[in-house]
Amino acid sequence: MTDFEGVLPALNQALANRGYESLTPVQQAVIAPDLAGKDTLVSAQTGSGKTVAFGLAMAPDLLLGEDRFGRADVPMGLIIAPTRELALQVMRELEWLYRETGAQLASCVGGMDMGGERRALKRGAHIVVGTPGRLRDHIERGSLDVTFLRAVVLDEADEMLDMGFRDDLEYILDTTPPDRRTLLFSATVPKSIAALARRYQQDAVRVSTKAEKEQHSDIEYRALSVAPNDKENAIINLLRYYEPTNSIVFCGTRATVNHLTSRLNNRGFSVVALSGELSQKERINALQAMRDCRAQVCVATDVAARGIDLPKLELVIHADIPKSPEPLLHRSGRTGRAGRKGVSALVVPYNWRKRTERLLQAAKVQANWGKPPSVEEIAQRDRERFLASPALAEPISDEEMTAVRELLDSHSPEQVAAALIRQHQSKRPAPEELLDQGPAGRPDQDRGERGERKQRGKSQDFEDGVWFQLSVGRKHNAEPRWIIPMLCRNGHVTKNGIGAIRINQDNTHVELSPHVVDQFLEAIGPSRKIEKTVTVDRLEGVPEDKRERRGPPSRDRDSRDRGPRDRAPRDRGSKDRAPREGGFQDRGPRDGGRPDDKSRDRRDGKPARFEDNKRSERTEKPRREAPRKQEPAAEQAPAAPSDDLIGSDRLWEKPRSKKEFREKKREAFAKGSKAPKGKKGPDGKKQRWDKGKKDQRTKAARAAKGKSGNLSGMATLKRKGPKSDA
Repeated sequence: MTDFEGVLPALNQALANRGYESLTPVQQAVIAPDLAGKDTLVSAQTGSGKTVAFGLAMAPDLLLGEDRFGRADVPMGLIIAPTRELALQVMRELEWLYRETGAQLASCVGGMDMGGERRALKRGAHIVVGTPGRLRDHIERGSLDVTFLRAVVLDEADEMLDMGFRDDLEYILDTTPPDRRTLLFSATVPKSIAALARRYQQDAVRVSTKAEKEQHSDIEYRALSVAPNDKENAIINLLRYYEPTNSIVFCGTRATVNHLTSRLNNRGFSVVALSGELSQKERINALQAMRDCRAQVCVATDVAARGIDLPKLELVIHADIPKSPEPLLHRSGRTGRAGRKGVSALVVPYNWRKRTERLLQAAKVQANWGKPPSVEEIAQRDRERFLASPALAEPISDEEMTAVRELLDSHSPEQVAAALIRQHQSKRPAPEELLDQGPAGRPDQDRGERGERKQRGKSQDFEDGVWFQLSVGRKHNAEPRWIIPMLCRNGHVTKNGIGAIRINQDNTHVELSPHVVDQFLEAIGPSRKIEKTVTVDRLEGVPEDKRERRGPPSRDRDSRDRGPRDRAPRDRGSKDRAPREGGFQDRGPRDGGRPDDKSRDRRDGKPARFEDNKRSERTEKPRREAPRKQEPAAEQAPAAPSDDLIGSDRLWEKPRSKKEFREKKREAFAKGSKAPKGKKGPDGKKQRWDKGKKDQRTKAARAAKGKSGNLSGMATLKRKGPKSDA
């Protein structure tokens, strides 16, 4: 039996029974003598054996020198995990690790029967494993007693904070004894984890293993460039090329999981789905089917990235590119665990190339860029697997020899071998034909010296383009937005191989690059049909453009260099001309304004106006008139204001200020006109405005405001005197 230094005898026996020959770096680090009883913050990559590591680390605190646990009265150890799958996985690992110690374990996870969990806690448990939300519910209901805890473990602490469990974690840790031992295990240590450690750990020791710096050295990363419409076909070819015992395809949404699960099922793969909409029982059954190899592919969302531990998982496919480095590392960490090798393949559409390169750079991961496996590569791989099959090396029994002789008597050896190969291939899904993936390497590698700037306009790939005619036109609502996908889907070409598209009334002319013509003709077949009602005919030469011109003619770069224009030079005048006769003369204000008008600015910033603009005269003038001579206008003295301002048919000159306006009203009142409201007349009695006159003036003022935009139009209203008694 292998003796592991620093491990309790009971746990040493469990490791030997499990087949452990050596401990991983993180397991050796946490059982170091100088870390005994201390709070620890451990950062290590996914799949490095963290579950066994914290099981070994907290065992001395729980057993306190004993070989076996006593009666389970209250829990002594608490382990918190972010997901149900991870919590149940941790419980299964600790069950075999603590089997020789007689430990009683209980789980408290969401989605399970809370009554059954309450009864299990009442019977007693030494170690409790659960998710934050369900553990808090049991603590608040009084079914989980945490007052005697000796050790608390937070597994995948960074993921729990990202999932919004901070409040639940703080509530649980606040209710535990202050002298407990706290172990934090996290793949990454962001600022939030460091702050949590400072608050709930005492003199914590940071443990970083060498494996943390070598990100997933046992995982081969591959980035495969595909056309956007070929993502699902590329996934099918990947599964056929590797033929893994277990594989996971990660998607971004539940809808994508459901769609891809149906597609793979229809193609003959044994598939299970794993997403948040499934019940806990359905999740357990799906994972058990993967462990029993009854299912080959698991299509899952990111919720399943934490907690899935499948020993035979060999391939991880990223159907949707993750948005940050952390999900990428945790997804890929499902494979390549405990020294085993694995492959992590990213299916990258063309327009996601740069974004994926930045993601890999942020994750510090080196990926090999290439193309998805083709049909020929998959066929070659199938032949290699068939020749390496162990069944070919087994000895032939007597019964089998009789059947072999009968076959060879009636058929040739070649026919027997071909039938065997066909039977072997019939059990596997057929691979998919992929579109032209374009260059596999980075486009900016080995660029060399910069040449001349490319001429804008038509691409060199379409200098000898081949034209085809489609049997749909404008009257069939033909549009490029559905013509291009139709050609790519049925003709096995990409949009880079499609040139000009001319939509006519009854048909459509499409230009294809000469490099894709043979591929296009082979894909559409002799029927020349790409849809039920759409046929394709090859044209000779360039078709005549019969489309109606809409808008201005196109102006490309070549049409600008047309040489000198046959046109007389434009006379822009000359500075050497003699000045006009009489030189510059002031014409005076336009539209009959007064030359000596030095109007003051009003309080609102607009100049005051004393007379109406004569719009009729302005509009009657011609647009251009010849220069005219005009003598400077002589200064004229302003006209004396009329003594009778109110009650006459003359125009009322606008006062220059409110004070002057009030003075003029008082003068008019003294001469016998109507007095303002609230003022006394000559007889000493209080006078009022005549209501009829007031309404009339109000309506006139509103009409003037509508014309001029302000109340200054009141200056041109005619005021009438009081009604006569006649």
